[in-house]
Amino acid sequence: MSALIIDGKAIAEKTLANAREETALLIKAGVHPGLAVVLVGEDPASQVYVKNKVEKARSCGIASFEHRLSAKTPETELLSLIHRLNQDNAIHGILVQLPLPPQISEQKVLAAIRPEKDVDGFHAENVGALQQGRQALTPCTPLGCLLLLKETLGQDLSGKHAIVIGRSNIVGKPMAALLLREHCAVTIVHSRVKNAAALSREADIVVAAVGRAGMVNADWVKPGATVIDVGINRITENGKNRLVGDVDFTSVSPVAAAITPVPGGVGPMTIACLMQNTVHAAKAIAGLP
Repeated sequence: MSALIIDGKAIAEKTLANAREETALLIKAGVHPGLAVVLVGEDPASQVYVKNKVEKARSCGIASFEHRLSAKTPETELLSLIHRLNQDNAIHGILVQLPLPPQISEQKVLAAIRPEKDVDGFHAENVGALQQGRQALTPCTPLGCLLLLKETLGQDLSGKHAIVIGRSNIVGKPMAALLLREHCAVTIVHSRVKNAAALSREADIVVAAVGRAGMVNADWVKPGATVIDVGINRITENGKNRLVGDVDFTSVSPVAAAITPVPGGVGPMTIACLMQNTVHAAKAIAGLP
């Protein structure tokens, strides 16, 4: 058996096409969705991420507002900018690219963004709403994972046993909350769990998000399971750099029924879901259904 390779690029394009369509309808209704992206410092990876987000926003018809600040920017200056963006009616989504320089509190910055403009879904109010099963702006990567699962397995995931490997606030915890909302039986494993591989072998759905290259091998996967690999790890082989996931693709793909590749799986969905969140935020702020 050879696993179905889940095409994240194709599914992301469907999500983006929907965002373009909804943006056009909003503009006709007199609401032009606007996304502000803030980058503090000159981290090369962050610069690439910001460039991609701005380009995707423009391709969807979303107005993009880019703010680049020095790595030496005081925390008060960044908080002042966020306050202005909160009050700006042309801005419906605010994204502050992480990580931030050491003099700036990430927690304070995320808390300063108005929850209804928090298109990353990191504000405590949105996190709490997700945990309670209420509608909220949801972190983009786990939301993208859920869309991949629904495209692959169908819209009804109820009754399936899902295991989430990793418990980060950005992926692991919100992923578990989303799967619970879909009526899955959910298990979370992390570095302190001693029988993680045995638990993983019982699951119909495996979501790996630990940041360890190739940690999940065939011994972790039940035959016929669906595997979502969130990991993005840069390794060097034969003097060349390449990206790999948290899942050992070579050993797992003959066992799984479906698997995401790295790159080309979860990555494209993250930006697509950011655009979707921006459109939803614009609707909500404008009081539209």
